[in-house]
Amino acid sequence: MIKAAMLSKWHVHAVDYARDIHNSSKVEIAMVWDEDKERGEKWANELGVPFEASLEAVLGNPEIQGVVVDTPTNMHKEVIVKAAEHGKHIFTEKVLALTAADCKEIFEAVEKAGVSLVVSMPRLSTDYYLYAEKAVKEGLLGEVKNARCRVAHNGSVPTAENPQGWLPEHFYNAEQCGGGALIDLGAHPIYLMNRLAGKPKEVSAHFDYVYGKEVEDQASVLVTYENGATAVLETSFVSFGSPFSLELYGTEGCLLIQDGKIELRNAEGVRIVENLPEELPIPMEQWADSILSDAAPFITNEDALFLTAVNEAAIKSNAEKRRVAVESGRKSLFRPDLLLF
Repeated sequence: MIKAAMLSKWHVHAVDYARDIHNSSKVEIAMVWDEDKERGEKWANELGVPFEASLEAVLGNPEIQGVVVDTPTNMHKEVIVKAAEHGKHIFTEKVLALTAADCKEIFEAVEKAGVSLVVSMPRLSTDYYLYAEKAVKEGLLGEVKNARCRVAHNGSVPTAENPQGWLPEHFYNAEQCGGGALIDLGAHPIYLMNRLAGKPKEVSAHFDYVYGKEVEDQASVLVTYENGATAVLETSFVSFGSPFSLELYGTEGCLLIQDGKIELRNAEGVRIVENLPEELPIPMEQWADSILSDAAPFITNEDALFLTAVNEAAIKSNAEKRRVAVESGRKSLFRPDLLLF
């Protein structure tokens, strides 16, 4: 059994990861640390585990084998590198870091320490993604030339119950988050299409600031990939009832996925796909298996790197109103001032 420390409840998915651990036979929560002491103490009490105010004490505890990172995104590099240096295995909320250069520093620290790193990208485990991947690899669509993916919700829309929307206010803090709807919810379309369309080459982005926050609450991004395919990626915090959509258009067919429905269109006609691949283990279980049995996670460092690289390029593209090349090396495009509208 892996003893894990929960590092912060800042991100809304921290409670989901705690639930995943509760449901796991391979991991247990042994401790909580939080940069917000009051929040951390309350959460530790709810989980029935000790709270530790010192991050160094948590990382120096020999009983702690791994950490689950849900700190503000701008703290990821510092916290993750420290965890690696202390020999702790790392599971983290996406994105891994704010810049591709920071991602590479993390990879170097993780490799040097010989620990496991998994970034949560849950949609890569789903049956619909695995079928889409199969359709592309087996040529059911011919050559994929164009695609569209949309993930959206109404978390920023004011209501009587939640005058600022149901997302926490700190989700609009440019310094902590490094971005808005795109870096958070828009991560899903980005990493899905990076897998399905290939290495991203160029980005053209437009951000909207519907409710006047520091960061965007809606974004549309056109990505060109090295193989010549293009994809429109859409995300929003201001859309009620928006279904998940993934559309792949090829020279010999197209695949239309909306919520749970999968439709394949080609020369043989139109059919609803019902026989889907078995889903992969959720990211938390992939992390546990990588620690306990040295199994390679399906989620890779390349997934994490290009997710961040596309976000960097999109921020710059929106600010400068031009196409921007995707940089995945040491050169960083990230400038916090570009986030402000």
